[in-house]
Amino acid sequence: MNIGKIHIDTPIALAPMESITDVSFRLICKEHGADLVYTEFINSEGIIRNSNKTLSKMTFSPQERPIGIQLYGSNPESMQRAAHLATEVGPDFLDINCGCWVRNVVNNGAGADLLRDLPRMERIIKSVVSTTSLPVTVKTRLGWDLQSINILDIAKIVEQAGAAALTIHCRTRSQGHKGDPDYSWIKLVKNSVSIPIIANGSLHSPQKIKLLLETTHCDGVMIGRAAIGAPWIFSQTKNFLSYGTFSEPSIKHRLSTILRHLQLAVEYKGEYRGVIEFRKFYAGYLKGLPNSSKIRQVLMTFVEIAPIIETLHIYFESIAAVESIENAHGQVRCR
Repeated sequence: MNIGKIHIDTPIALAPMESITDVSFRLICKEHGADLVYTEFINSEGIIRNSNKTLSKMTFSPQERPIGIQLYGSNPESMQRAAHLATEVGPDFLDINCGCWVRNVVNNGAGADLLRDLPRMERIIKSVVSTTSLPVTVKTRLGWDLQSINILDIAKIVEQAGAAALTIHCRTRSQGHKGDPDYSWIKLVKNSVSIPIIANGSLHSPQKIKLLLETTHCDGVMIGRAAIGAPWIFSQTKNFLSYGTFSEPSIKHRLSTILRHLQLAVEYKGEYRGVIEFRKFYAGYLKGLPNSSKIRQVLMTFVEIAPIIETLHIYFESIAAVESIENAHGQVRCR
C-alpha cells in the first residue's frame, strides 16, 4: 500500500484516539509492530490560535515514523491554515477526521457532522490538500445513521479531492461504538475507487483481522481500543498473518511492557502528570489477571513512579510463582 512515498505491505495501523495515543503509547505500539501511528485528533482552531495544549499534541519522536497528524475542524479556511502549520512540524502525512461521533465535536460542525454535508467535507479536504506537500488521508464512517449510509459517495469525493487513502470505521455515527460493524461496505468501496482503503472498527483479534483481509481485500487495517493495555496485538496479528499462529504474552513480558510504557509516560510528561494520566491504562494491562481490581485500586493511590514499580514487581512475581507451582504439579500428574 502506498501513501505518497510511504510504502507498507498490508499495514497494521494504530488508530488515533483522544487522550490515548500520546507519544508514550504510540512508541509502545511501534515497538510491538504497529506500522502506522497517528496523533490524537487535533483541533484546527486550537492550532491557529497557538494553544500550547493543542500544539503539544503534535509532538512526536523520530522512532514513531511513519506518523500522521490528525486534524479536525468545520471551517475549510481554518483547516487550511492548521494544515500549513502542521506540515511545518514534519510528520509523514496529514489525516482529516471526518468520523468522530462525540457530541461536542459534532455539535461544532466537525468530525461526523461532515457526513451530513458532503460539499463542505469536499471543500475541507481540498483546502488541506492544496496547502501541504504531504500526503493527505481521511478517516470517516459509513454514514450518519443506518438510513443514510453514503460511504460510496464519500469515497469518490475523497479520491477526487486528492486524498491519498481512506480509512473507514465500519459503523455509522449514530452507532458510536455499539452494534456490529458492517465490513461488507469495504469491498464495495474498494470496487468504486482506486485509492487504498483501510478498515477499522472492533478489530480485536488476529483471527478477525485475517478474515477481514481475506474477505474484503482491504489494503490495511486499523486497530483502536483493542490495543489499549494490549499493544502486543500488533505483533500477534503479524505472526498470525505470516505463520498462522501467535502466542499470548508471558507474565514477564506483560510486566516489562507496562513498566516501559509507564517510564515513557513519565519521561515525556513529567512524573506527576505521567503517573496520573497513566492510570487509565491499568485496567487493560491487568485484565484477566488474579485480583486485578484490588491491585488496581492500590496503584491508583500513587502519585510517584517508585512505589508503582515496586508494587507491580511484587504483584507479577506472585503470579509467576503461582504459575510455576501449578506447572510443577501438572508435570507430576503427567508422570
